[in-house]
Amino acid sequence: MSHFSQIKTQIRNLQFLKAALTDLGIDWKAGPKEVRGYRGQTTSAEVVVEQDNGYDVGFAWNGREYELVADLQFWQQAWSVDRFLNKVTQGYAFQTVVNESAKQGFQVAEQKKNLDGSIRLVVQRWSA
Repeated sequence: MSHFSQIKTQIRNLQFLKAALTDLGIDWKAGPKEVRGYRGQTTSAEVVVEQDNGYDVGFAWNGREYELVADLQFWQQAWSVDRFLNKVTQGYAFQTVVNESAKQGFQVAEQKKNLDGSIRLVVQRWSA
């Protein structure tokens, strides 16, 4: 019986996921790579965060989105699972907005992190 949990996300772009993890200061490895779990069990993921305890956290493509895969009994991140996913999702959303806006000719005019953790982002585009 597998001890891995799969938690659905709305993350669909691998490049933006990697950028979000980097922005959060999370050391990740590009896959496909094995996520190590209970009693030597493994599962494959496109992004793997190795933990000091020998059990990993990964993001695996399920055909529609990247889901978090981990043996949650051995979770060893700075934040709880919920907080970790919230931070990654916020970073992913930020990367998506900035990159998609740039494709349409917008530039970031202002970026501010608020006390509540939200991010205020102002983009602008000059037209002739």
